[in-house]
Amino acid sequence: MRWALVKVCVAVTTMVVVAFAVPLGLVIKEMARDRAFSNAERQAAAIAPALSITTDRDQLERVVASAGSDDGMAVHIPASDGAKAVDIGRQRASAKDIATTRSIGRASTTEVPGGSTLLQPTALSSGEIAVVEVYVPESEVSNGVGTAWAVLAAVGVALIIGSVAVADRLGVRMVQPAQRLVEGAHELGEGKLGARVPEEGPNELRLAAVAFNSMADQVVQLLANERELAADLSHRLRTPLTVLRLNTASLGDGPAAEQTRAAVAQLEREVDTIIRTAREAKPQTAATVIGAGCDASEVVRERMDFWSALAEDEGRKVRVAGADRPVRIPVARADLVAALDALLGNVFRHTPEGTAFAVDVHNGEDAVIVLVSDAGPGIVDPEAAMARGKGSGSDGSTGLGLDIVRRLAESTGGDVRIGSSVLGGTEVRIWIQLDGRAPVRRGHRGSVRRRRWGVGASRV
Repeated sequence: MRWALVKVCVAVTTMVVVAFAVPLGLVIKEMARDRAFSNAERQAAAIAPALSITTDRDQLERVVASAGSDDGMAVHIPASDGAKAVDIGRQRASAKDIATTRSIGRASTTEVPGGSTLLQPTALSSGEIAVVEVYVPESEVSNGVGTAWAVLAAVGVALIIGSVAVADRLGVRMVQPAQRLVEGAHELGEGKLGARVPEEGPNELRLAAVAFNSMADQVVQLLANERELAADLSHRLRTPLTVLRLNTASLGDGPAAEQTRAAVAQLEREVDTIIRTAREAKPQTAATVIGAGCDASEVVRERMDFWSALAEDEGRKVRVAGADRPVRIPVARADLVAALDALLGNVFRHTPEGTAFAVDVHNGEDAVIVLVSDAGPGIVDPEAAMARGKGSGSDGSTGLGLDIVRRLAESTGGDVRIGSSVLGGTEVRIWIQLDGRAPVRRGHRGSVRRRRWGVGASRV
């Protein structure tokens, strides 16, 4: 916008300068011409008194010489009463032009090589008409015109430069508030909730800055209210969790009792984490640090050990592959645990008892792929399943499970895809980038084939 304003001012100033300078230059040129011919008329008028008294050649030559224009002035006297015609000085005009001037009886100008001549008729005592010719060189006609044009051009350039400077200052005054508004919007979009914009500049931009600051304050307030609401809702879970923890104490010994108590303890820890995170003022906007994270194989083995007891009770066949060696990923352990529990919980919630499932870990050069597949009926609408908050409508479906998985993958630059598994049901592929770049459609040892979408029950 700044340069656009400068260009507009340059164009407008240039047109104004041309509109005024060109006519003024032409007027100056005409004035110089009038001045030159006025001088010629005065010289011709100085000879008229002598012509009215005498037509003697010698006397007229002395008069012409005294006028100082012997080379630029000529006198043409016609023949009369047997006297011969007299021509004094250098004749530049043609005889026809001289005769025409004598016949019409008024002064005229004619073009000659190197300039122009003024032909001034003068009456003699004998009644004849003599013609005084005054030569006006072109240099005298254009004397001072070039200097005047140069001055006008300099003034025009100065006006254009001045207009550019003024336009640039005005542009800065308008552009800087707009730039600060853009920077503030970017900072707010990056999670810097303290970003504010100075309320200055033109009235429109000042109103925009006021609106932006008001919006930012409302965003901060809404986020604070959301954190408090999440903390309050999570805190309400403490009472039923306390009852569960007390009841698990009466379950006695055994693997099932220990797993139940461990699950209750983990649930209490998750609730405490949610409350602490919700009450933190700083949003999590920093990118995942490469090198930090967890061992995906270890987390997969741990969660499969947890879910295998329930799978055994329901008669489900379980398979784990690729988790026998360390696989480091830039994802927090708690986040990967939550994602795996969401997917495995979906398997138990939305597939019949006895349905087999599997978890595979593929370690590539630039990405790690975690596949969770089952032999269930599949997913009717994968896009709807991936949309946050759109569950199947069944009991226990909140529409947030797959969204948790998606956000985990996208935090590393990866993605999540839903397709058909080799078991005949659904396969959820979690693509985790190791270097933070955009996901490349390349899998473990070459490629991961695109699979057709499954059909069947919806899942969250």
